[in-house]
Amino acid sequence: MAKQMDYNTLTQIFERFQAHEAEPKGELNHTNAYTLVVAVALSAQSTDVGVNRATHELFKVADTPQKMLDLGEEALIEHIKTIGLYRNKAKNVMKLSRILVDDYGGEVPCSRAALVSLPGVGRKTANVVLNMWWGHPSQAVDTHIFRIGNRTGICPGKDVDAVERAIEDHVPVPFQHHAHHWLILHGRYICKARKPMCQTCIIRDLCPYEDKTQ
Repeated sequence: MAKQMDYNTLTQIFERFQAHEAEPKGELNHTNAYTLVVAVALSAQSTDVGVNRATHELFKVADTPQKMLDLGEEALIEHIKTIGLYRNKAKNVMKLSRILVDDYGGEVPCSRAALVSLPGVGRKTANVVLNMWWGHPSQAVDTHIFRIGNRTGICPGKDVDAVERAIEDHVPVPFQHHAHHWLILHGRYICKARKPMCQTCIIRDLCPYEDKTQ
């Protein structure tokens, strides 16, 4: 685990991320808060590309909790059977849809506590929804962020909760809203697990990690 980067270095890093892509976006397709919840819940142990492929037709017929209930679990399974753990995910989607209809008037609640109470929705999913839909500067820590946070010292921590706190505590406020998106994209496409692309990395000179491409 690298030591926590200092304030000035973090500022430079996120200034570069911002200059490279001012408005980073999540890669899961969605049309409203509900489809975002479903898409993120389906993405566990699956790729965004695979989830988008599965939900392309699904969201045309079931973009609200009630429409999902009307569609039914077996029909949902037919749409998402190409992604991992699809049966368990289908059960959770149906359960959370029922709760949204019965307890929240068919609307997605906008508090973390309410979101994580839904079946199949963990803290990471809740943070994605809060950030992407309501603009709350919540930090959704995935394997990419956990890896590069500890590899580079941008946000080190022994577990995902500690990494989340490191982002909130150390990343300057102007960059908080997009911080997790910049980090996810950097980890997904540049600072990869096995073959980091150090030679094309825009923060190479600021990163303490040993260059693996030399």
